[in-house]
Amino acid sequence: MDKKIKDIIEKLAECHSLSADEYKLLITERDEESAELLSIKADAVRREHYGTDIYIRGLIEISNICKNDCFYCGIRAGNKNCERYRLTEEEILSCCKEGYKLGIRTFVLQGGEDLHFTDAVLCNLIQQIKINHPDCAVTLSLGERSKDSYKALYDAGADRYLLRHETADSEHYSKLHPSAMSFETRMQCLHNLKDIGYQVGCGFMVGSPYQTVDNIVKDLQFIEAFQPDMCGIGPFIPHKDTPFASFEQGSVELTCYLLSIIRLICPSVLLPATTALGTIDKQGREKGILAGANVIMPNLSPESARSKYELYNGKLATGSEAAENILKIKNSIKKIGYRIVCARGDAKR
Repeated sequence: MDKKIKDIIEKLAECHSLSADEYKLLITERDEESAELLSIKADAVRREHYGTDIYIRGLIEISNICKNDCFYCGIRAGNKNCERYRLTEEEILSCCKEGYKLGIRTFVLQGGEDLHFTDAVLCNLIQQIKINHPDCAVTLSLGERSKDSYKALYDAGADRYLLRHETADSEHYSKLHPSAMSFETRMQCLHNLKDIGYQVGCGFMVGSPYQTVDNIVKDLQFIEAFQPDMCGIGPFIPHKDTPFASFEQGSVELTCYLLSIIRLICPSVLLPATTALGTIDKQGREKGILAGANVIMPNLSPESARSKYELYNGKLATGSEAAENILKIKNSIKKIGYRIVCARGDAKR
């Protein structure tokens, strides 16, 4: 390993901050040795804050109906081949009940921007979950909404909100989204969420179409400045019914490398080993954890809905990605030296 790269990694581990040029060098000059050193440093920082605990979240995909037409997404409004569905309140509450029996103490309600889910509908749903499971956290991942809407959902009991920024470069953002969507709006939403008091998650796709190293550097600088409580990154995987169907998928290797970097930027961040990692590599989730991740989100959705929430080709929702196989999940994590814990797993700010 080049001494300069080693020094940069040591600086990141100590200061949790780098210049743009240093981030760029860390990415462009990476090799197996630098990846190993980064993962060692990331693991040490993670253990300092969370020990060997890995938090488990129950993912409930409440709807694949979406008003947006993002160019990378399989549930985009323009995809006429998508078989649409929307879970009822009873179905969602049933998923939470089953998840609770499995030891899950955070429920993640994720969906497209479905206009059916008004503030009134969501507030009632959140309140019911909290009444039924007062010791659990509710995380929402439902896209862009007004600040008043976010506040109403927070007041109803929502604890966390995941909203991937997708890219911290406005020009790159315009290449991934239709003109009706705005980079400025996305960023404002993230700041609104933080102002309200949510535990906030951002994130981006690794290897998304037209992404450059400079784009990734901007993402890392944004994460450094924003200091999210959660950060979800995963490799880009194309979907056959989108404009990006023919683009090459992202890399597990680079994703894990960036997970280690993000852990060092934000030592106490809640960092998922995403489903996308597990989709393109059978050991992807484990590799993500070894790189510094400390969250996994198995699927609690009704089996009839899981295959319909297809954001990208081949998205995993069965086997070890299914919440009902939690024993298998626990064993796979135990084998690499960590342990699944049944806890809310709030960010340690």
